[in-house]
Amino acid sequence: MIYNIIIMDTTQEEIKIKTDLTLDMELINRSCSEENQYLNLIESILKNNNLEEGRNGKVYVNFGTSMRYKLTNYIIPLLTTKKLAWKSCLKELLWFIKGQTNNEILQEQNVKIWNANASREFLDSRNLFHNRENDLGPVYGHQWRYFNAEYKTCDDDYNGKGVDQLENIIKALKDPKERYSRRLVLSAWNPCQLEEMALPPCHILMQFNVDKLNRLSCCMYQRSGDVGLGVPFNIASYSFLIHLLAHHCDLKPYEFIHFIGNTHIYENHVEQLKEQITRKPLPFPKLMIKNKYENINEYKFEDFEIIDYHHYKPIKMEMSA
Repeated sequence: MIYNIIIMDTTQEEIKIKTDLTLDMELINRSCSEENQYLNLIESILKNNNLEEGRNGKVYVNFGTSMRYKLTNYIIPLLTTKKLAWKSCLKELLWFIKGQTNNEILQEQNVKIWNANASREFLDSRNLFHNRENDLGPVYGHQWRYFNAEYKTCDDDYNGKGVDQLENIIKALKDPKERYSRRLVLSAWNPCQLEEMALPPCHILMQFNVDKLNRLSCCMYQRSGDVGLGVPFNIASYSFLIHLLAHHCDLKPYEFIHFIGNTHIYENHVEQLKEQITRKPLPFPKLMIKNKYENINEYKFEDFEIIDYHHYKPIKMEMSA
C-alpha cells in the first residue's frame, strides 16, 4: 500500500488525512509484527528439537504457547506468509454454528477438512462401526448447540435438546448487564461423549469478555495444535467468530487470545515451515459483514467480504488424520 502526501499549508482537513494515514501505518506495522508471533513459534519449536512419537507420526513439541491478535478496525488475522484457505475455514465455522456434524454438508461446498476423519476406515478405527461414512458423531457443532444431548445420527433433529451454549453466550452478550459476566464460557470438551466422536476436539474451551468500551475479546484454549496446518486455521476461525458475535450483538471486536497446550510440528512439515519463516509478513486484510440477522444461524458465506488479502504463494503440507 503506497501513500502520496503533498506538503502544503496545513489545514484541519489535511491534519485529519495525515492522522488517518499515521493510524493506517500503525495498523500495518502492528499486524505484520503480530504474524511474527506465529513465525517465532515455528522457529522456537524447531530450535528446541524435542522430537516425540505421536498418535499419528513423529512431531516436534513445545508445551504451553500463547499469542494475541488485535481485531480492531475490521482487521482479520489471515496469515500472509502463505495463502490461507480462508473460505474453507469460514464455511467450517458456519457449519459449527449451525450445530451440524455431517461432513457431506462441507463436501457439497468443496470443503475437504474433515474427509480423512470421516472415512469408513477412520471411523472404524474409532470403533464407530454404526456411524455411516461422513457422520462424525457429536463433534464441535453438537457440543456448541446441543451439549450432551443423546447423539443418534447426523441427520436427527436435536433442537431443544441438550444445552445451547452458543445461544446462551449470545443472550448474555446482548444483555447490558450480563455481557460483563466472568462466566461467558463455552466448552467443546465433553468427557461423556468423547468416544462417540470421530475426533475428540482440539480447540476445547473459549471464554468471552466485554470491557467498559463494549469491546469483545475471546480467550481460546487448545489442547493440541498442529502448527503447520491447524493453527493458522484456528487463528482465523476464532477471529471470524469474534467479529461475527460482535456484529450480531452490537459490540466492537477487540482481541483474540490463543492458548495452546501441546504445540507441535509434524516431521514431514519441517522443510515447508523452514521456507515459510524466511518470508516477511504483509499487512493483515480486513473483514466486512454485510448483513445482520435476528438468528445466528441465518448468516451465510456470502455475507462476509475479505478486503485486501495479500499473501505469498501457498505451501502444501500433508494432513495427518
